[in-house]
Amino acid sequence: MHTLDVALGDRAYPIHIGSGLLAREDLLLPHIRGRQAVVVSNETVAPLYLDVLVATLARGGVSAIPVILPDGEEFKTWETLNLIFDGLLANRCERNTTLIALGGGVIGDMSGFAAACYQRGMPFVQVPTTLLAQVDSSVGGKTAINHPLGKNMIGAFYQPQMVLADVATLNTLPDRELRAGLAEVIKYGLIRDLDFLAWVEGNLGLLLNRDPTALIYAIERSCRNKAEVVAADERESGERALLNLGHTFGHAIETGLGYGLWLHGEAVAAGTMIAAHLSRGLGWLSECDVARVLRLFERAGLPVRAPDLGAARYLDLMRHDKKVLDGRLRLVLLQRLGCGVLTEVATEQQIVQAIEQGCT
Repeated sequence: MHTLDVALGDRAYPIHIGSGLLAREDLLLPHIRGRQAVVVSNETVAPLYLDVLVATLARGGVSAIPVILPDGEEFKTWETLNLIFDGLLANRCERNTTLIALGGGVIGDMSGFAAACYQRGMPFVQVPTTLLAQVDSSVGGKTAINHPLGKNMIGAFYQPQMVLADVATLNTLPDRELRAGLAEVIKYGLIRDLDFLAWVEGNLGLLLNRDPTALIYAIERSCRNKAEVVAADERESGERALLNLGHTFGHAIETGLGYGLWLHGEAVAAGTMIAAHLSRGLGWLSECDVARVLRLFERAGLPVRAPDLGAARYLDLMRHDKKVLDGRLRLVLLQRLGCGVLTEVATEQQIVQAIEQGCT
């Protein structure tokens, strides 16, 4: 097992990464306040892992109240969020009741948002069960729901008490979901960790074959990169925005197509390719650099061409992005491989040209 800390002063918390951790009450129970916990999961994950988690809590004398939500990005809405509040209120949960998110990024985001809001704040724990959630969304305290006009536009920064990443849960993850998670792994190499990018290139086969040692290393290094960025810029006033490489274009894809049609990691991969084309157009990347990124995404089984929504539609959707400042569109691009930058130097014409290059 590997343990990292997200250094946020009196709100610091550990990230535990290893196999078989769902049964480790010594890791879980120190972060549970009170004698009851609410476990939020979905219809796919709950049948697989809820019983194990409930038994772990019971060994410490903590009773679990399950709240089971429908599965899918299309359910990341106010209506579904209210199902969590219904469960909390119906069971007379108090401010010190701990909310546990058992699932992927959608469950983690909605649970964290509910925890931030219920009685103005209740403790919560992240137990991510997808690769994407283990390497990215469970760490850093970003919580949100979607709006028809934009992804993750309604939410709060709210840090968990702990993140428990059990790689054994990835054994039941569909191949498509595993590949989608690799988009976020690759992102860390592209924006700040060139050595890690080379490691992913050399070990991609092991990752796709779910080699536990390779997965634990990739998750640990990804989380270490994110923890460093979050500790330096918790509320995304500067460096943390670099974690959104490909996301401005990717969120436009998800919103424009309709939530759930493309997985988040798939949209990020295609969005990163648009960002790479734009970085090339600015003279920052070479053709060989762009080809290297494309080959890696292709080997990972991820989309390298974005859907053709039309450049005007992309720009309209992108103007809802959270990095827009005083009406100016700011994008995360690559000055070179291993070095991301938040910039607004690209002209609209250059952005349109990159979108057209990146679309089918």
